[in-house]
Amino acid sequence: MPPTAPRLDVLALGEPMIEFNQTTPGRPEFLQGFGGDTSNAAIAAARSGARAGYWTRLGGDAFGGMLRALWAAEGLDASAVATDPSAHTGVYFVTHGPDGHAFSYLRAGSAASRMRPADVPLELVRSARIVQASGISLAISASACDAVLHAFDAAHAAGATVAFDSNLRLKLWPLARARAMIGAAAGMSDVFFPSIDDVKVLSGLDDPDAIVDWSHRLGARAVLLKLGAGGLVASDGTRRERIAGHRVDTVDATGAGDCFCGACLARLAAGDTLWDAARYANAAAALSTTGYGAVAPLPRPDAVRALLQRG
Repeated sequence: MPPTAPRLDVLALGEPMIEFNQTTPGRPEFLQGFGGDTSNAAIAAARSGARAGYWTRLGGDAFGGMLRALWAAEGLDASAVATDPSAHTGVYFVTHGPDGHAFSYLRAGSAASRMRPADVPLELVRSARIVQASGISLAISASACDAVLHAFDAAHAAGATVAFDSNLRLKLWPLARARAMIGAAAGMSDVFFPSIDDVKVLSGLDDPDAIVDWSHRLGARAVLLKLGAGGLVASDGTRRERIAGHRVDTVDATGAGDCFCGACLARLAAGDTLWDAARYANAAAALSTTGYGAVAPLPRPDAVRALLQRG
């Protein structure tokens, strides 16, 4: 019999994208990179030492080939990723100004948005310790939403941990549907990663502790509320801890939340406590803001440990 492949620590599902990031505010100068929240998270997990994998659908175009090359270079298992020759790979642009960064997307009808429950590679899902998706994974289409929830069901049945990042994008769907489906996915999650800006809209609450309580009431077992530069609040339903942010020279926070998710899941898969994993991820996310793009600045453990030692 052929040898059994090593079990994945983290498997992420969603829409990867090609990124064009403005390097000089107000000028048409863009650096080509890679994005897509769950792809970013999977790469962050891999750079933090996890055996990570990714599942999606790609267009039959040069951009799809670039993403496959990226995942191969980062050591991700992308063996189940399908190519749809009749669709395109998603693209987005990041511009920077006095109010922060803004996104413009070319994603309607992308190959990833065509994923269906029947497409989900259940054997790969069942092989993972942790299965992760996001609000964007749900929002890109009704069939993609169904596919993600199907994968979550299969993961739970196999004894895997389900992780979910809120990532609310109201340009993709109405608020009422976003509340319903993000609430459903959060309720299925063992680890829920809401961001403060997302959940203020979803819950109508402002206070971080009230938001954590709201998240637990949805059914989330562990909650890691991302506060941007302010750090986070971590809760397992019994213990709650506020973890302060790190001061760094920030130039682009595009992928910080995705980095946080991937780094945290890598450390949880390695056996860290929720609190230690959250501290590591908090430092990793801070470092990810010190360069341009969502992927290039994702840090590796030596840099994260050095920042943690500095306090």
